[in-house]
Amino acid sequence: MTMATPLLLRQGLLHRLRFTVAAPHRLWCNAATPTTNSSSFSSSEHANEKPSSGVTTNNTSNFLLKPNDPDYCKWKVEEDGILRDDEPIVALTKDILHSSRYMDGEHLSVEDEKAVVKNLLPYHPHSEDKIGCGIYSIMVDRHHQFQRSRCLFVVRTDGSCIDFSYRKCLQGYITDKYPSYAERFIREHFKRGRG
Repeated sequence: MTMATPLLLRQGLLHRLRFTVAAPHRLWCNAATPTTNSSSFSSSEHANEKPSSGVTTNNTSNFLLKPNDPDYCKWKVEEDGILRDDEPIVALTKDILHSSRYMDGEHLSVEDEKAVVKNLLPYHPHSEDKIGCGIYSIMVDRHHQFQRSRCLFVVRTDGSCIDFSYRKCLQGYITDKYPSYAERFIREHFKRGRG
């Protein structure tokens, strides 16, 4: 019993200290500024996580990293790199879907189609099924079930067409290119959408 008392007291003091510090200092990690706050995650997201032991893994899926933790700074640098890398195709796709450049049922321009076929479609988890007998063109149209949503469609060489999710394509791209950080990035950026 006497051995357990100092341990419990120390844990209680550390727990109290963690919640009384106003803002952690990041003197050596100024290159990356946090875009999210750990308190913005719902408690259900933390329900299945193990408490942080101070040791983190390479996949950085632990959301309990502190700003002064070297792994946190490494994550923020990688996160910024991923955002810079995929931002051009995200911006183009959103412009295609949400601007008045394309009417419902309209085929993409040659340049936009090349960008979508090169940077999105190959990373869809079912890209071979989506392409089928071959791509004739890429089109924008309303989703058959969700009429308020505009989607990208593959128009196949046999005249059939099928929709595909650009978000699934982006997730596949990130998973392929950034395997160590993909799970965390997708969890943080795809659940709440990207502005």
